[in-house]
Amino acid sequence: MEITASKEVLGQMFGSLESVYPEMIEVRRDFHMHPELSFKEVRTPRIIAEHLRSLDIETHENVGTSGVVGILRGAHPGPSVALRADFDALPMNDEKDVPYKSTVEGVAHACGHDIHTTALMMVERVLVQYKDQLNGNVVFIHQHAEEQPPGGASEIIASGLLKDVDFVYGAHVWDEGAPGEIGFTEGYAMGAGDNFEITLHGDGGHGAMPHTSNDTLVAGCQLVGNLQNIVSRHLDPQKSGVVTVGTIRSGDSHNVIPSKAYIAGTSRCYDDETKSIMRKSLEHISKTTADQFGVTAEVVFAEGYDAVYNHIPETQKLKSLVDTHVPELTTREKPPALTAEDFADYLKEFPGTFFFVGAQKSDAEANYTLHHPKFNPDERSMADIGKVFLTAVSHHLLGLEAAND
Repeated sequence: MEITASKEVLGQMFGSLESVYPEMIEVRRDFHMHPELSFKEVRTPRIIAEHLRSLDIETHENVGTSGVVGILRGAHPGPSVALRADFDALPMNDEKDVPYKSTVEGVAHACGHDIHTTALMMVERVLVQYKDQLNGNVVFIHQHAEEQPPGGASEIIASGLLKDVDFVYGAHVWDEGAPGEIGFTEGYAMGAGDNFEITLHGDGGHGAMPHTSNDTLVAGCQLVGNLQNIVSRHLDPQKSGVVTVGTIRSGDSHNVIPSKAYIAGTSRCYDDETKSIMRKSLEHISKTTADQFGVTAEVVFAEGYDAVYNHIPETQKLKSLVDTHVPELTTREKPPALTAEDFADYLKEFPGTFFFVGAQKSDAEANYTLHHPKFNPDERSMADIGKVFLTAVSHHLLGLEAAND
């Protein structure tokens, strides 16, 4: 297809996207009211599968634990482009004062996955209208369990349904971006993470006679501070890393020295070398600090996700395409962050990029960060995600090019 024609088709797609946007708001709000935890999703994937079948898109259910994959086969041969959205929620309360707040106690869509899912459903409704013009296939990945390692991405990849994929794209709402802003990051975009648990064991004893016992609580308090030396003294200053202790528990009485202390937290970085250094340092510091107080330390690591590494050619290309063909959107460079995402698994298998879509509210007082109990992104971000997805598909399957190509 000629570039002029492909540009015209993209414009028509955008018109179709806008036409379905109003009714898809209600779909998003329904998802928001009925959130489901990682690996326990039932209702959400059922709705997604019904939606795909209604569009006559090849539908695969129960991929991994509860993922859904749709395949739209174009009329002409060409590459396969995968678009991914996650649909699980978080174990927390929804504290927003809106009619569509969560109806499930202790579960909330506080990371925008309802936005991601609805945006991809909008794209599916649009692309099915143009299947006769597509030179290749589109694979729609509706992924379960992003929030809880080992995550759903690895299960979906293991299913074999992505074996013919040539490119992959994913999106996330961006709590620091204004509506209409699209953030691109070349190379490392998000961090690799480990969770750790440290259990200190000692003798315990009477609070009035500390000299007769080994105090795990004091040892634990000292250890929390010592762990902060990992980043400042064990890592190359040019490398990024963070160690955060999120939990410390010990004892339940005012006059008893506890025999056990429990510490849990997370470590984040970008590359494997730094990850190895942080693991070894954390274990060493835990053991030596415990020795100082005559207690023992048991350290257990839970493997987290690898770092999200955006392929530079695909990232640069998509940014140029958006700059050229979607003037209502503004692209900007987004600094990398040490938050984690299992989209990393897809990018280890296929070239592509993970971009960020501004979702701040126009009212500054209504803006909250991701994972906040009052987080409520601007719903317009659904259409913005859709436009970038459609632009990527049009490049690979319709020959759309940027102005400088």
